[in-house]
Amino acid sequence: MTSFRCFLVLSLVSFLLLSTVLPSISTNDEQDDEDLRFLEETEGKSVDIASLPHLSDSDDDQFPDDDEEDEDSGSEQETGASLSDPYKAPQIDDKDVVVLTQGNFSDFIKNNKFGMVEFYAPWCGHCQSLAPEYAAAATELKGEGVLLAKVDATQEDELAEEYDVEAFPTIYFLVDGKHTLYPAARNKDAIVTWIKKQIGPGIYNVTTLDDAERILTSESEVALGYLNSLVGPESDELAATSKLLDDIKFYQTMNPDVAKLFHIDPEVKRPALVLLKKDAEKICHFDGLFVKTAISEFVTSNKLPLVTIFSRESAPSIFESSIKMHLLLFATLNISEKYIPVLQEAAKLFKGKLISIYVQVDNEESGKPVANFFGVSGNGPTIRAYSGDDAKKFAMNGDVTFNNIKAFAEDFLAGRLKPFYKSDPIPETNNEDVKEVVGDNFDEIVLDESKDVLLEIYAPWCGHCRSLEPTYNKLAQHLRGINSLVIAKMDGTTNEHPKAKSAGFPTMLFFPAGKKSFDPMKVNTGRTVVDFYKFLKEHATIPFNLKKAVLVPKDKPTKTSDSKVREKSSSVSSKEEL
Repeated sequence: MTSFRCFLVLSLVSFLLLSTVLPSISTNDEQDDEDLRFLEETEGKSVDIASLPHLSDSDDDQFPDDDEEDEDSGSEQETGASLSDPYKAPQIDDKDVVVLTQGNFSDFIKNNKFGMVEFYAPWCGHCQSLAPEYAAAATELKGEGVLLAKVDATQEDELAEEYDVEAFPTIYFLVDGKHTLYPAARNKDAIVTWIKKQIGPGIYNVTTLDDAERILTSESEVALGYLNSLVGPESDELAATSKLLDDIKFYQTMNPDVAKLFHIDPEVKRPALVLLKKDAEKICHFDGLFVKTAISEFVTSNKLPLVTIFSRESAPSIFESSIKMHLLLFATLNISEKYIPVLQEAAKLFKGKLISIYVQVDNEESGKPVANFFGVSGNGPTIRAYSGDDAKKFAMNGDVTFNNIKAFAEDFLAGRLKPFYKSDPIPETNNEDVKEVVGDNFDEIVLDESKDVLLEIYAPWCGHCRSLEPTYNKLAQHLRGINSLVIAKMDGTTNEHPKAKSAGFPTMLFFPAGKKSFDPMKVNTGRTVVDFYKFLKEHATIPFNLKKAVLVPKDKPTKTSDSKVREKSSSVSSKEEL
């Protein structure tokens, strides 16, 4: 009897324990195995998820997709030649450029101590622009014992692969078979100057007036040292400086008449140095200690014009300069003559501290992209400043006058300016499921501490962004009833904000409620509605519950006569969570 009673007690305890544990297990299993398939249905239609993009960061568009743009415009891209309109090479006298193939490449290296090789593609616009400059450099350097050669990389693919050619043109300088990338500008003078410095002493003697006059006539920028001796420590310092500066030719003389022709007082204390330019500021005299570092700093600070005209050719000298603070004038060509002299006068006050640049906004190739980057529209004149160290932009208010530019530049260098960020106009209405964010309403929408915000930074030309759009819209439709959650997007090409940094498009960022002072989270998840939903459930500061229901178009009434729809709506409306 006692055994029977013990059995009954144990059975009762076991039943009670199981009745407590089983619901918990069931609930956990249900949560782990949530049926999220309804998230892939919208407006009564199912969607094939396999057809939607699932992109890693490496797939994101960082630049305009030529192929995507080509679908709309039908324009020929530089990724290949049009079959219906093949590229026709212009007539260029390149008789002194050696044509290399797999068959004669090894002999070229073996038989020439120095050489330069350009890997090109016939359809490449940059290669076409380089061709006449390269040919002229080849003719001039032929007498120096340096041969320039070219390889059609579209035909010699094995050579291109061996030399890691990934872009056109790729230019190598070879010394005893060892190759290094050519780093200077792509024009005849730059190529000739750079190569002569690699094969020679880097500094040249000027002993006669005839030589001096020839140099002054033919060179656009020269540095001349007026020394006590053409050999020794002073000459060594000048030669060492020359090796550091690829785009300036250095000369030296002891001849007082030559010094005078170069605008140096023959009676001045030696060593002396002058930099001559064909610019508004033609002469710059050095007055520092005659050592490599000081001379290099002087030439670097003064070699650019007072105002550099921005172009494909001048861009390397701007961006590769050690001076990272830039002052930019934006104006159309027809009004530039009025304002460039104003900027030149102001630029004299800030030599060595900032680079002054003129951007022709009606130049489609070089000016307009820069204007778009700085958010400049219209004919100008407009003044902007740019800090290359932290990529911040600053806008000058007021008229383009000497005094205004001077005050603006002083405040810029002193760090007293507030950065400028591009913005589209704030939308008059913003009632869509995906909220439109621009630079000027970013704080109001994205940095609202009471909201969890998912933000897509996109580009209109980005193919991946267009592929993602229906998925993102569908996510916003499902979450439209969650007041604590905002699904938003921002055109990253025309809007900026310090909290919205993107390395490519699309960039997905999450801003948790109550934590907007911290950097946003980068959303590294799959790009389906379910993936985004799971991410938000896990990371949202404010918990939310989603009612499972059938989505219907806003512009179409619900078909109440459809018994299946009524049945499905009724069966799921009582289920609060998925």
